[in-house]
This record gives sequence, structure tokens and C-alpha cells, in this order.
Amino acid sequence: MQMILILVLGYVLALSNGVDRIISRLTVLVDTNAKAAAVLSFVTLLLSFFNWGLGLVFGAIFARKIAESYSARGLKFNYGLLGAAAYSGMMVWHGGLSGSAPLKIAEGNHFLVERIGQVALKTTLFSSMNIFASFILLLLVPAFFYFFGFMNQGKTMKLTATSKSKVASSKALAGAEKLDYSKLFAYGFAFLILFIPLYVIIQNRDSSFINLNYINTILFAFAILSHGSINKFLNATQKAITSSAGILIQFPLYAGIMGIMKYSGLYILFTNYFLEFSTQISFPFYTMLSAAIVNVFVPSGGGQWIVQGPIVVEAALKLGASIPKSVMALAYGDQLTNMIQPFWALPLLGITGLKAKEVFPYSILLMVLGSLVFVLTLLLF
Repeated sequence: MQMILILVLGYVLALSNGVDRIISRLTVLVDTNAKAAAVLSFVTLLLSFFNWGLGLVFGAIFARKIAESYSARGLKFNYGLLGAAAYSGMMVWHGGLSGSAPLKIAEGNHFLVERIGQVALKTTLFSSMNIFASFILLLLVPAFFYFFGFMNQGKTMKLTATSKSKVASSKALAGAEKLDYSKLFAYGFAFLILFIPLYVIIQNRDSSFINLNYINTILFAFAILSHGSINKFLNATQKAITSSAGILIQFPLYAGIMGIMKYSGLYILFTNYFLEFSTQISFPFYTMLSAAIVNVFVPSGGGQWIVQGPIVVEAALKLGASIPKSVMALAYGDQLTNMIQPFWALPLLGITGLKAKEVFPYSILLMVLGSLVFVLTLLLF
């Protein structure tokens, strides 16, 4: 449910008029294929650090808008490259504020709390290691797309603009129905949702309140504010909710995988396998590598943490390796192979009309760049 809300609420934000105006203004600023790819990737990365659902959908809509604009002006553009730039945020999301593993272990009642306790975000997401990796990627990824955009301008394409659905005039409202269309009620409700938890944090001086539920609370409030009424928010939610169908279906399967690993003894076998060739120094690298492989078969950060988290934690404890660093190594591996995992690209492909074969040649090269950055980060820290 937490992952569904992250995707759906991020999508709802991206569908708001305010975000649409921002995208339209940004589109005017990019007048070449290279600039478009670089700016698109930069904005997508920034948003994905905040919320992977928002970054993914915003990037897809932005790529579509750029393509429509260039098509109308008769300019050359590489649509596959733009699609890869829009998808680039999925290579940084697990090191951001919606990262499943770091946020789950920051909760006081997570399922591994008896083994590792409550792990503060300052040692994972806000650690110098993760800030370094994020900053380097924020510089290199746009440069990567600018280079390929400059080298391959693409071709002049004819892409028709998507028509906006007209909102039917509402009938005369009566009673509580008026609240659904009231801006005052929507803003008041959103501010209560946003500031009551914030007041609790300030009063108690306890940042452990920041977890997946709190991130979703903030998204919920901003989604309502961005649409200006409960009615518009619900209409956008109805459109966005279809994107969560795959997540809804797959999570029971991950619970089954976790049960098999735990009760069949695979849990112990995998832990011992890690210990055979890992050292305190090399363990984070092998964790990242294994997470990258597992992600191909379990394409969900939350699902992967449930399946692989206990194994990584037990091995790290036996080796005396850093738990926060090991968790972030798992996060890096998980997000890395998203660049060759088509599951999360489905919303992007649906919005842009692109095919996976047009996007993945560039995303695979991006994965190589990301691998170098993450390996360097784990070695330096």
C-alpha cells in the first residue's frame, strides 16, 4: 500500500495544472536536442530524489511535451534519447526520500528492528556517502545525455499533441457536495494534514517520525493543494490509480518468495555464501552486485528489501560490516538495473508512445556510468 501510494500520489501531482505550466515553460527553454535531453534528465533526477513516482511520471510527460513542441516546429530530435533521459530518475530513486530500504529501517517497528535496531536517516540517505553519489550523478547524467544528444540529433518526427479531456459542467450542488468543489476546504484540509505531523516533530524534536508514511502524508497534502479541490484531486487519482495495478498484483508474490527463503533454509544458505568470499571491505560491493541481479527478477525496492534484507543484515552482522553502508549498497544495486528492467518503464512507454527497444540502448549505457559511480562511492567511503 505504501508503494502504491508513492506512485499514485506522484502521478496525481504530475497531472496538476501547476506542474503542467512548469513543463510548458521548461519546454520553451530547450531549443536543441542536446539541451532538451540534459535538462530533462536533470529535472527528472531532482524529482526522483524526492519521489520516484513523481519523477517517473513528470519525466514522461515532459519528454512527450518536448517531442510535441519539436514536432510542431519541424525540429530534429531523438525521441528514444529523451525517453531514456525521462527514465534516468529510476537509477537514483532508492537513494532518495522515497527509498524503501532506508525509510523502512528508520521506522521503530520494522521487521528487522530486533537485529539492527532503528537506523537513523542521517546514516543512510543523508550520509556523506549518499550525498556524494547523488551529487556526482546529478552532474554526470545530464552531461551524458547532452553528449549523446549533440552526437545524435535524431530526425524530424511528426507527433500529434494529446488532447485534454473536457470537464463536464457539474449539476447544482447541495449540502456536503459543495465541500468537494471548495478551494477553502481543500486548502484547509491539506494544511492540517501537512502541519499537524510537522508540529509533533518540532515539539518532540524527534526526526524518527520521517518514514514512508510521513513521505506519503506530505505527498497527499501537496497533491490536494496542487489541484485546488477534492473533486479534481479524486478525478486525477482515478486516472493515476491504474498505474498501480502491477504493484498491487506482485507484492503477494514477494511475500511468498520471502516465506520460501525463510522456511526452506535458503536464508541460511545465502548468508553462508556471502560469508565465504566477502570481507568487511568487499561486502558492500558484493551486496550491490547481488542486489542488481535480484532486481531483474524482483523489480521492486520494497519487495527486494523484504526478500534480501534479512540476508544482507545477517551477513553484515557476522562480518562486522556497517549496516547503513550495506543497506545503501543494496539500494544502489536495486536502482542500477532498473535501466534494463522494463517493468518500471511501462508508465513511461504508455505516456510517450515509445517502445522499449528505442529507450534501452541509451539506458544500458547509463547503467554502465552509474555502476562506475556507485563502485567508486563504496570504495571511497
